[in-house]
Parts: sequence; C-alpha cells; structure tokens
Amino acid sequence: MRAADWCLSSAGAAVVLATSSDEQHPAENVADGSSETFWTTTGMFPQEFIIGFPKSVKISKVTVQCYLVRTLRIERSISKDPVDFEQCIEKDLQHTEGQLQMEEFPLPDFQATYLRFIIKSAFDHFVSVHRVMAEGTAENP
Repeated sequence: MRAADWCLSSAGAAVVLATSSDEQHPAENVADGSSETFWTTTGMFPQEFIIGFPKSVKISKVTVQCYLVRTLRIERSISKDPVDFEQCIEKDLQHTEGQLQMEEFPLPDFQATYLRFIIKSAFDHFVSVHRVMAEGTAENP
C-alpha cells in the first residue's frame, strides 16, 4: 500500500482544536496542502492544535513547515475522541531568519487517530504553522 499524507483535509483530516483563532489565518490552513496559507498564534505559549484522521493510520514520518517556532512537541492518541495523548517527540528547532522552518520527524510506524502539536516556546511573540504532513498508511478496519 502506498504511503499517503493523512494531514490533508482532502484526505479527510480535520483540525479539531486550536488554542488561537485568527479569522484571516485559521487553523484549518495547516491541513489545506499549501505552504502559502498558515495558522498564526495570538501570543503567549504554549499553543496547540489537534488534527483528527478519518480512521486509524500508521504514521512513519511527520513534517512541519512553520516560522519562529522554538520548541515543538508532537503527541498521538489512538482513542475515538481526542483524549489520552502520549508524547512521540519533542525537539528544539533551529531559528531560520526570513524563511520557513522545515522539520522532519521520522517515527517508528505508530498508530494514531489524532496528532497534537504543542508549540512550547518561540523565537518571537507570534509564530505561524504553514503545513503539517503525516506520511503513513491506513490500518485495515
């Protein structure tokens, strides 16, 4: 089975929670497949968003395109609802002046129905998340 990007809204993914809301830059932008659109935080940290998948998927790699994020934690849930998260990885990102940060997180093929992205700290008062990709395959029903 070919790996797919499960964080796309066109694949059935949905942002089910975001701690910041900006009418012009909504959280749904992280799942639209474009690096041109983005979700922006409204200051104060931590900030987070949760992406729900249409079914349980086996994730092998997560890639995040963002700007000014200092520390990012990714957690997963295998519940039917977005609860009982467990940490997958936490990383300090490099500051990239004037360009997007592109971070890849190779993961040991884990199941997930939800991914939670927690921005623990930043290089500025505001950050933007442009795109999130979760490469993996669907689990059999």
